[in-house]
Amino acid sequence: MRRAHAAIKQVRPYARVAVCAVALVTGCSAGGQAVSDATPATSSEPQPLHHARYTSSGFENNYENSPRGSFWKWQWERLTQGLPKPPANGYRFQMAHPDIAFIKANRSVDTLTWIGHATALVQINGVNVLTDPVFSERASPFTFIGPKRKTPPGLALDQLPHIDIVLISHNHYDHLDIASVQALNRQAGGPPRFLVPLGVKAWMTSAGIANAEELDWGDESHAAGLDIWFTPAQHWSARTPFDRARTLWGSWVVKTPPGAAHPFSFFFAGDTGYSPDFRDIGARFGGFDLALIPIGAYDPRWFMHAQHVDPEEAVRIFEDIHAKRAIGVHWGTFELTDEPLDEPPRRLSDAVQKAGLPADSFTVLMHGQTIRLDTPVTKQTISTP
Repeated sequence: MRRAHAAIKQVRPYARVAVCAVALVTGCSAGGQAVSDATPATSSEPQPLHHARYTSSGFENNYENSPRGSFWKWQWERLTQGLPKPPANGYRFQMAHPDIAFIKANRSVDTLTWIGHATALVQINGVNVLTDPVFSERASPFTFIGPKRKTPPGLALDQLPHIDIVLISHNHYDHLDIASVQALNRQAGGPPRFLVPLGVKAWMTSAGIANAEELDWGDESHAAGLDIWFTPAQHWSARTPFDRARTLWGSWVVKTPPGAAHPFSFFFAGDTGYSPDFRDIGARFGGFDLALIPIGAYDPRWFMHAQHVDPEEAVRIFEDIHAKRAIGVHWGTFELTDEPLDEPPRRLSDAVQKAGLPADSFTVLMHGQTIRLDTPVTKQTISTP
């Protein structure tokens, strides 16, 4: 009991703010159901047949909508058990040394550069696509508190090539960062095309970004010569305690158009728990050359399973969508949950082996590492540590 009281005394006002920041990134949002200015049309209005399910409490997942409770139980466990438990000397992830000149000039070689967390640069068919850009020091609504980077971005904003397309999976702070998207909007040569989920366009407009298009699950867009679909994921959305599920979340399918000299397709899973959605996506699109699948932020499973896959479930997604190759993302950058930051790659390697898959079919990259997409991962030479 004394230990519990001592733990309670440690929760100062600033710590309560930090807990709120964590809740908006990893857990659940407490409070009422006030409608934000980004609220989409209500279900009483006519909707297209493919429209994502929307109820009085917001959007819903296709297959599972877990209860919102237990966030405070999780926080109590973290407080009393001292979780997470990083190494005494902190994490020291090996960083790659990207070839900035090559990346900026490249319009002919299909490549992938992992920048960190869910941020990746995919260069295909002469088009530069950036996923969930977050370059800020914290994944938080606050600049002074909240989940802080343990690893710097593998590329800085000023080291990026001209970005043609930005894909946003949902509005959580570790996936949609206002400073980053505003900087991209100001890039030399004109802003990129921002493709966002239903309800997020209003937020983009309020942030001064006019070149945004919002999509529903199943909607298709054509941008910079690529065919792009917004597809389901199992997750949720919120940027305040009062707007949970008021904007949509999802995954992205990107394909070169029919007749392309070098056909290529990739799948960006965004942030997700495991669900049959991925079997549906694999059946509809017939497989992918590349998939970016999250492998971190999964413990404790009793709380995270419905919203964040673990490495074993990531392998199931890989198999469900019939991908030829996958790169694990959403790890090693922000300390969001209870598992050690360096654990996901080890578990992924074991899961790939247990599934009987080639070792290089689903692996990870160093922050800042660039790989060619026409060469096996184990034979990459573009970027060196």
